Amino acid sequence: MSEIALSLPEAARPRELEALFAEIAAGASARDSRREHPWELLAKLRAARFGALRLPVEDGGAGASWREVLGAVVRLAEADSSVAHIFRNHLFVTERFVTGREPGYNPKWRRSVAEGGLIGLATTELDRKQTGGRGDLKTVLRLDGDGFRLNGTKFYSTGTLYADWTLVRAISPEGEDVSLIIPTDRAGVERLDDWDGIGQRVTGTGTTNFHEVRVEADEIIRDPAPYIMAFASTIAQTIVTAANVGVLRAVLRDAKALLLSRTRNFYFAPSPVPAEDPILQQLVGRIASEAHVAELALLAVGDSLDRVARARAEREGDDRLTRLSHDASVAAAKTKVVVDEFVLRSATALFDVGGASAATLRQNLDRHWRNARTLSSHNPASYKALAVGAFELHGTELPGLGFF
Repeated sequence: MSEIALSLPEAARPRELEALFAEIAAGASARDSRREHPWELLAKLRAARFGALRLPVEDGGAGASWREVLGAVVRLAEADSSVAHIFRNHLFVTERFVTGREPGYNPKWRRSVAEGGLIGLATTELDRKQTGGRGDLKTVLRLDGDGFRLNGTKFYSTGTLYADWTLVRAISPEGEDVSLIIPTDRAGVERLDDWDGIGQRVTGTGTTNFHEVRVEADEIIRDPAPYIMAFASTIAQTIVTAANVGVLRAVLRDAKALLLSRTRNFYFAPSPVPAEDPILQQLVGRIASEAHVAELALLAVGDSLDRVARARAEREGDDRLTRLSHDASVAAAKTKVVVDEFVLRSATALFDVGGASAATLRQNLDRHWRNARTLSSHNPASYKALAVGAFELHGTELPGLGFF
């Protein structure tokens, strides 16, 4: 079927990734059932420098476009959406290092990524008044000699359990919202494996506590231009959507395998052979069609992200960069609305393809719906559709933060 072939620059070693994705897929169901963390697989993805796809070749990366990276994320998510989700925050954080040198840039982060280093995120606070607001964080920095001390608690720290580094949002001593990137093994950093979601069970999305953690001055990043913040926010949302496109591909894969393996059909079915049953063929055809459209829509978002990236590299003016970033945000929001509907519908239709035997625990096919439902719950599609409607009707710009 594949609209998304694994098309990457030679530096990305696509054959190695193909074999690795197959290995990841082979154990995905068992890992989900037993909630086993993919430590060994992540080590192999690090060695393959999957997280450095966007870095320029001269800096140790693959020089891949966003269209190519999203295709690779989908293929990884088809194998195991939890493993793909681990890279969500890594990819949007490292995009800051691809071109330009925003204030606070530290070259050691780029070197680490080029060598396979992984960056997580620790920004969300459950008692925060509004997720997109400013100045109401409880995580704070206080002066400590020529550096700082960090104290606070973060939730939904996706990827941080596995990461070498984590990006944290905090309030500076001057009362300013800032970001900082620190090693996850530094004294005072406590990573808890307490994520208990119905899906995406091993994404490392737990609580992170900071107890008097030392932070150096060169580890703090002041907020860049608004368009860069918006661009990063769009990337974060798009990676979640790419993971759902991967789930949709996995649903199609399993629907075909399931139907071809069936030897019995309902006595009232139009054909005794399940794979020749026109009703079941129609179901598979619909799943395949939805996967087709979802993939093409996602690749279009990748093209929009690439236009922003090229404009950044060419140092175009802030007005054009802001407009291109907003275009990408609109494309990402529209795509999420449709992909979420497709994947949830197809993950349910999978059980109609397989009949009652598809609902057994040993098949674990419900993981596709559970994973898709969990991914779709990130910034619900209803809010995305509302924002898109206001834009289409009145030209109201989409929010610049909050994973838009």
